Amino acid sequence: MWPVAVLLTFLAIGTGLLFTPVPGKIKRGLREIFAPKRVVVKNVDEEDLRRQIESRLRSEMETEYARELDAVKRSADASVKAARDQSQGAQESELPEDFSATTGGDVRKLRSGIPFKTEVKIDKGAFASKERVSDDSYTAEYTLHVRLPSPAKTLPELEGSNPKLGAILPGLGPMLEKAEISGWYWKLYDDKTARLKRDATALNELLTKHNLYDCETILNLRGSNGRKVFLLQAEMDVVADGSDGDRLPAMPEEIVNSPNYQPFTSYGWPKRGTTPNPIVAGWERRISAGEKELANRATAADRKKWLKDRLNFLKRGVADLKSRSFLIAEYDPFIVIPVNILAAANDPFAPKVGDFAIVVHGDRVLPAVVGDGGPTFKVGEASLRIARELNSKATPYNRPVSDLKVTYLVFPGSRDSERTPPDYGVWRGKCEALLQEIGGLGAGYSIHTWADLLPKPEPAPVVPASTPSAPPATEASTPVSEPAAPVQETVPASP
Repeated sequence: MWPVAVLLTFLAIGTGLLFTPVPGKIKRGLREIFAPKRVVVKNVDEEDLRRQIESRLRSEMETEYARELDAVKRSADASVKAARDQSQGAQESELPEDFSATTGGDVRKLRSGIPFKTEVKIDKGAFASKERVSDDSYTAEYTLHVRLPSPAKTLPELEGSNPKLGAILPGLGPMLEKAEISGWYWKLYDDKTARLKRDATALNELLTKHNLYDCETILNLRGSNGRKVFLLQAEMDVVADGSDGDRLPAMPEEIVNSPNYQPFTSYGWPKRGTTPNPIVAGWERRISAGEKELANRATAADRKKWLKDRLNFLKRGVADLKSRSFLIAEYDPFIVIPVNILAAANDPFAPKVGDFAIVVHGDRVLPAVVGDGGPTFKVGEASLRIARELNSKATPYNRPVSDLKVTYLVFPGSRDSERTPPDYGVWRGKCEALLQEIGGLGAGYSIHTWADLLPKPEPAPVVPASTPSAPPATEASTPVSEPAAPVQETVPASP
């Protein structure tokens, strides 16, 4: 019976993970970003940010729970196998006469790529009844050493990542002479450090070394005319969110039915057409399945509580998808800025959703907008459309640029007063005009022109209008589509 008991114990623990109070965690996550002390300005579309943040938090948490449950199940299987092997081994060999454990150690790397040295030291002690109450009989020490980076500030330092930067942007050098390191650079690494402390204390998986060192600098710049520029130098990860039934009425079934795909972006606008958002069908199927499970008397109370919260979220999402449209990462060129920066009210250099931006990599200059909000502990994300323009092998799971060689320039306060569907030509023209305000492009460089890759609906076939035979004219006959003409003396046509 012991294998069954062990397995059931582990599975019970794993199943409990599914019913962790997600709503509470999401509320805490939102409070961290939209702190009460913040003064909200009317230009910040907080609902768009909240919608996108909640959707992302739910997806990340549920993915984490699934991973934890899988780990618990694997641990249960391993425990059962180890117990069985030990039992069989004890029957086949003599029992030991003394402790066989010896001091040993190994050197391995955590999943995050951090070298991690472990060592287990075994000493003989007193009776178990005494050792179990001794503070120093069973101890562990864990020290995480981290060096936090310094921000690049001068043109030579920035050109260490892109030697062509000064030639592409001749006005950058003069602006850098009076550059200020953005407080968001220090806040970013404070958030990373806080996350490391939290996860190290709980012995959770840590930030990868790649994601720890993902930002070379964040600077506040001013052009000679006072134009503000938010400069970020980082890598480029890929975001693949968004949906819009008006422009893309059909999406692959694996996306429509995915519980993890994020159909929202922070940049959204009132829906203009009548074609349903393709994601709605998948979400409505999930609502239907959830309501059936909720109505089932056999469903546990904890599960019902989780289902009610989940169904409320899905129904709000469907209402949003029916009334609003969003950018589509596969087709629209946009960049992602941490949500706490987007929500900042008191920093005149902080980008907002819809602000125009320039992405520079190598000798490429790509126009874009700030289209989405990302996690507060990482930077350097762009839409799949931009990623594939820089590297044709880019996918949602394969970043186009792993080194810190991408320069993002955002023009705070440049967004349009009203959000509308993307017009790449208009976006390019505005980005080009903003570049001119800070010195323009160097000789031989040009700003990229985006083509519209969205599939166009085939025009309906033209059906020739039928021309029925005209009835015999009479003095009283008048075409129904024209006003009656004065009666004139005419000779009726022969039938």
